[in-house]
Amino acid sequence: MVCESWKAKLDIYLDGELSEHEMRTFDAHVRSCPSCSADALARTQMKRAIHLAGKRFIPTADFRRRLQQSVAPKRRRSFQFGWVFAAVAAVILVVGISTVNYLRIQSARNQVFSEIADLHVATLASASPVDVVSTDRHTVKPWFQGRIPFAFNLPELQNSEFTLEGGRMAYLEQTPGAQLIYDVRKHHISVFIFPDASTRTRLTENSVSPKQLPFNMQTWSQRGLRYFVIGDAGASDIDSLAKLFKAD
Repeated sequence: MVCESWKAKLDIYLDGELSEHEMRTFDAHVRSCPSCSADALARTQMKRAIHLAGKRFIPTADFRRRLQQSVAPKRRRSFQFGWVFAAVAAVILVVGISTVNYLRIQSARNQVFSEIADLHVATLASASPVDVVSTDRHTVKPWFQGRIPFAFNLPELQNSEFTLEGGRMAYLEQTPGAQLIYDVRKHHISVFIFPDASTRTRLTENSVSPKQLPFNMQTWSQRGLRYFVIGDAGASDIDSLAKLFKAD
């Protein structure tokens, strides 16, 4: 495949181990290649989940001290050593189960973000990125009536740098929703809106760190709806557009 040579170095790129020139070249390719962008997103999310899980369960200083005292070479009856080993095994078992559960939940969350990123990339790659083409929110919003099972508001963009390009239908976990396309300084930003209750995975605003993704992203819940703002624009632009929706 055309991208095999790029994907072979994808982990090295994500770890920042390429030269400065190679990093710039790789960054440009990832932003322009939907396949590599989606792959980079999935790998980055997995690396972050493993990294967080590794830091989530750290023995306290008191636990370390008591453990060291328990295994210190002293005259103790054999059953005492058995108790120490049993306690250590129990701790390892609890930590293992907790880690597995955490990774399972984190993986489910990452799947949601991966789907959102895929929807955004697919839109950018489409010859017809929007179903209703208009810069007028009063034209775009009514178009969704009867097509999705909820209503939403679009913010006023006057005195802002954002331009509404239009909207289209989108599906997350087989639930219909709205996708709005905005432009800011030649960057495309997608705003996805879905019923919050229909998302099987519990999400929070801090579920994913935007700095760890190929795209900048924000998500929040408001009046029973789940919002996602995603794009390759700067984090400040993503934040500004999110604030317009939150204030509406």
